[in-house]
Amino acid sequence: MLTAALAFAGAAMIINVMPGLDTLLVLRTSVALGRGGGFAAALGIVAGCCVWGLATAIGLTALLTASRLAYDVLRVCGAAYLVWLGATALWKARREQPAEEVPEPAVAGSRWAAFRAGVGTNLLNPKAGVFYMSLIPQFVPHGAPTFGTTVLFTAIDVVELAVWYWLVSGAAAKLAERLRRPRVRRRLEQVAGVAFLGFAANLLADRA
Repeated sequence: MLTAALAFAGAAMIINVMPGLDTLLVLRTSVALGRGGGFAAALGIVAGCCVWGLATAIGLTALLTASRLAYDVLRVCGAAYLVWLGATALWKARREQPAEEVPEPAVAGSRWAAFRAGVGTNLLNPKAGVFYMSLIPQFVPHGAPTFGTTVLFTAIDVVELAVWYWLVSGAAAKLAERLRRPRVRRRLEQVAGVAFLGFAANLLADRA
C-alpha cells in the first residue's frame, strides 16, 4: 500500500502542477483579490475534488462514461459556466479605471464568490470525474479495499493541490501590486477571458 500511495502521489503531483483551468482561476483570483481570495478559489477546487473522489469511491463517476446523456449534460453546463466566466472577465476588461485607482483586496463576500467559482469550475467539468475514475484504480493494490483506498488517494491528491495552490496564490499575490495597475489588470482580464472561452470551446468539442 505504501508503494502504491507513493506512486500515486508522484503521478498526481505531475498532473496537478500542469497549467490548466484550475491554475488559471487561482492565478486570476489571487491577482484580483489577493492571496486570501486566490486560496478561497483553491479551496473551492479542492472541495470539488473531494466530491469527485467520494463519487469515485462509491462508483457514481462510472455514470459519466456509462451514460452519454449524463456526461453531455454536465459538459454543456460546465461549458456554459466557463463562457459566463470568460464573458465576465472580458466585460471587466472594457471598464475604464482611473490611473490611480487600485482595486482593494478581497472582502469576505468576494472570497465566498471565489470559493463558489472554484467549486463550480471543478464540479461542472466531467473531465475531473473521469480523471479520478481512470487514474485512481490504476494504483489500487490487488486485494485492497476499493472504497478506503480511493478515499486515501483522494486525500493525497487534495493535500497536494492545497499545497500547490497555496504556493501559486502566494506568488501571484506578491506580484499583485504591479499586476493590479489598471492597464496591466485589463490585459490580465482579457487574457483570462479568452482562456476561459477557450476552455469552454474545448469542453464543448469533447465527445469522450
